Amino acid sequence: MSSPSDNEKPSEYPINGTLDLHQFQPSEIKAIVIEYIEECLRRNVYSLRIVHGKGIGVQREIVHSLLEEHPSVIGYRHEGGSGGGWGATVVDLEGE
Repeated sequence: MSSPSDNEKPSEYPINGTLDLHQFQPSEIKAIVIEYIEECLRRNVYSLRIVHGKGIGVQREIVHSLLEEHPSVIGYRHEGGSGGGWGATVVDLEGE
């Protein structure tokens, strides 16, 4: 078995509290959001902004259903003002 070349290595997504889902396929959304939350928790990032877009609300519904079930989510809300409104959700995670 050969090792992957540098071109085949996955790219690193910045873990800074903002996750923009526009660059991901709909089939990837669940895994990406869960993995991002877990990585934020490992890095002590407890306030998140998930950009899912406005559209017809499919991605928003997927994100909100995941947030409802995640044990570390204290609460979430639509981002207010000019920060995205219905197109982004702000998430509060339980810290240590």
